[in-house]
Amino acid sequence: MVDVQGAVADGFEPVRDAFAENFARRGERGAAVTVYRDGRKVADLWAGTRDADGGDERDAGGGDEPWRHGTAQIVRSATKGVAAAVLLLLHQRGQVDLDAPVGTYWPEFKAAGKERVLVRHLLAHRAGLPALDTPLTPAEAIDGVSGPRALAEQAPAWEPGTDHGYHAQTYSWLLGELVSRVTGRSLGTWVAEEISGPLGLDLWIGLPDAERHRVGRIADIEAPAAPAAAGLRVRPKASVTDAYRDPDSLTRRAFGAITPAADENDPAYRAAELPASGGIATADALARFYASLIGPVDGGRRLFAPATLTLARTEESAGPDRVLVVNTRFGLGYMLHGPASPLLAPGSFGHPGRGGSLAFADPESGVAFGYVTNGMQKNVTADPRAQALVRAVARSLAG
Repeated sequence: MVDVQGAVADGFEPVRDAFAENFARRGERGAAVTVYRDGRKVADLWAGTRDADGGDERDAGGGDEPWRHGTAQIVRSATKGVAAAVLLLLHQRGQVDLDAPVGTYWPEFKAAGKERVLVRHLLAHRAGLPALDTPLTPAEAIDGVSGPRALAEQAPAWEPGTDHGYHAQTYSWLLGELVSRVTGRSLGTWVAEEISGPLGLDLWIGLPDAERHRVGRIADIEAPAAPAAAGLRVRPKASVTDAYRDPDSLTRRAFGAITPAADENDPAYRAAELPASGGIATADALARFYASLIGPVDGGRRLFAPATLTLARTEESAGPDRVLVVNTRFGLGYMLHGPASPLLAPGSFGHPGRGGSLAFADPESGVAFGYVTNGMQKNVTADPRAQALVRAVARSLAG
C-alpha cells in the first residue's frame, strides 16, 4: 500500500480513500490533491515518487526521491485557467475590453482576415486559430517572437466567432502577446507579480532557476486495464480516434503546433512562458488560486469581482468542438461542467491538463480543487484518477 501523507478534515475521508485507490488501482506514480471549502483547506494529500520515470508502487520505491509537500509538477493545459484569469483581471481593472478587436492592442494581428477577431474569441476558443500552417520547432516555440509572428500572419481555419475548436497550443502566443501589448509585462511576470506573489502560490508560468529542484519529472504511462469484472470498457468514438490518427486533421495539427513535440522535462522549456501548457504548480497552489477567484482565503483578498466570476462561467462556446471532436463547453477561458469535462456541479469552472492534472472551483458549494500528477495517461479531459477524486469530494459534501 502507498503511504499517503497529509491530512483531511472531518467528513472528507472519502478523498483520502480515493487518492490511495488511485495508486492501488489506477496506475498513479506520484501525485497530490488539495481541496479548499469556503477559503479553508479541507484536504491536502500527497504520495508516491517525485519522478514518474523513476518507479511506481510495485517498484518498492527503487531508491527514488519521494513526493514531498511542496513538490511541483508541470500541469499542461491546467495552465490555461491561470492565463485566462490575467485577461479577466485586466478587464476587471478597465485595461482590456473583451469586445474589442485583438488588433486594437496588437496591430499586426489584423492581417489575413483577422480584423474582426475579438478578445473574447481568444478566451472562448472561437478565433479560428488552433493550428499553424507551418508548425514551430521547440526552440521557436519558446523564443518569445516566432509564435506571435506566426499567428499574426496566420489565416483563420473558420470565420472567427462562428464556431469553436480547442486552441491547444496557440493559446500560449495569443494570450501571451496580448498581455504583453496591453501591460508591457510578459504574462508570466504578470502572474508572478499580481497573483502568485500576493497569494503566496507555488505557481509559475516560467519556472525560476531557484525553484527547479522542487519540480519532478513527468512521463507518459499506461493506465491499468480494467478488471474483467468491470464489464466493457468505454472506447472513444471512431471519429475521435480517426481525428487523432490523421496527420492532416485539425486535431493533429492543433496539438502539433510545436513539432517535434517539446521535451517537457527540459529546463529551457520549463523556464519558458507558455500559458497554454507550460505552467508549473503544486496542487495546493492550484486549489488556492481557484479558491481566491471565488472568495477570500485565510482572510486575504478575492481576485474576481462578482461580475468577473459571472463572465468566467457563462457559456460562450458549446457543442461539437472542431479540434477535440467531442462536445465541449467553454466560458471565457474556462472549461465548464459537461460530459467532456466533468467537474463537481453545473456551475463549476476550471481546466484540466492533458494526461492528468485538473483544477476548478464551484462557487455554489465553495469548493476549490487542485490535482497534479507526474504520470501522464492517454486522455485529454476526463482523467479517471482526477474524476475519482472529484466524485470523492461530492460524497464528502453529501455527508
